[in-house]
Amino acid sequence: MIREPLTVHGAAQLQRELDELKSVQRPRVIAAIAEARAHGDLKENAEYHAAKDQQGFIEGRISEIEDRLGRAEIIDPARLTAGGTVVFGATVKLVNVDSDAEVTYQIVGVDEADIKQGLLSFRAPLARAMIGRAVGDYALVPAPGGEQTYEILAVDYR
Repeated sequence: MIREPLTVHGAAQLQRELDELKSVQRPRVIAAIAEARAHGDLKENAEYHAAKDQQGFIEGRISEIEDRLGRAEIIDPARLTAGGTVVFGATVKLVNVDSDAEVTYQIVGVDEADIKQGLLSFRAPLARAMIGRAVGDYALVPAPGGEQTYEILAVDYR
């Protein structure tokens, strides 16, 4: 079994989604299927087919989340002592050497990545270039417009 890193926050989000699917969405769709069955002929019953499709989606997502949580290696960034180096869970402040644009990203698991919120997947080229580096180091990142150079300004483990 391949373990996948996940932050405490990411694991909590997945658990909330799983709880919602199991306690709210699943019973709702089961009730919709029962109601649609009561209407008679299932061959031409659009409500029934739509509810069955929704049930398939919900059950698939439940299975996917349970698998992800079962394989998760949950990492609490607040407990990290990496000596100032960039590791999974760290929040990193960078500056693009060419444009002087400053950005801050937290390196997170694949499921919790959201670039608009500053959450960068550990598999992203920028994250891979930063991991193992420390404040003052440079990270060279291949990009469609050419290689980008970032300087690491700060590393935080909150």
